[in-house]
Amino acid sequence: MPSTTAKRCAIGLCAGFLSASAAYADTCTPDRVSVKGNFGSITFRVEIADDARERALGLMNRESLAKLSGMLFVYDKPQPLSFWMRNTLIPLDIIFVDQAGKIAKIHADAIPLDESPLYGGPELTHVLEINGGLAKEFGISEGDILRHSTFNQNEAHWPCG
Repeated sequence: MPSTTAKRCAIGLCAGFLSASAAYADTCTPDRVSVKGNFGSITFRVEIADDARERALGLMNRESLAKLSGMLFVYDKPQPLSFWMRNTLIPLDIIFVDQAGKIAKIHADAIPLDESPLYGGPELTHVLEINGGLAKEFGISEGDILRHSTFNQNEAHWPCG
C-alpha cells in the first residue's frame, strides 16, 4: 500500500517538496544525507556525530527536531550497534546502516526516555536518526540506500559524484 506522501505525490500535491529534495540529491555535502528506494528519494539536513562525545550526547534533551532534519552517527569500522532513548525527549526513527549505505534495520517511533536497547545488527557503520514516523510517512524501508560522503565510496551502492 503506498504511503500518504506517495499518494499525495501521485496526484501532484508534492511537486515543490520533491523538487527541493531533488536539488540536493546529486551532491554530497557533510550536512546532508539522501535516502533512495522504491518511494523515490529524499534528503535530510543532518548534524554529524563522529566522535565518542558527540555520539554519547546525540539528540538528548531536545524538545523538537525540524521535519527534514536529523543526526547521522558515523563509526570508523563496522561493528554491532545498539541505541537507546535515555534523555531523548522526542520519538525517533532509528535507521541502522552498513558501510555501503544499505539500511539494515529501522526501529520506528522509538519511545522517548526508554532505556531498552534497540539492536541494529552486526557490521554497521552509520545510524540515521529522524523524527519518529517519517520513515513510514515517506516509505523508507530496510534495503533502501543512503548517500553521504562518510560511506566507503569504493563499496557504496550510491557513491558520491
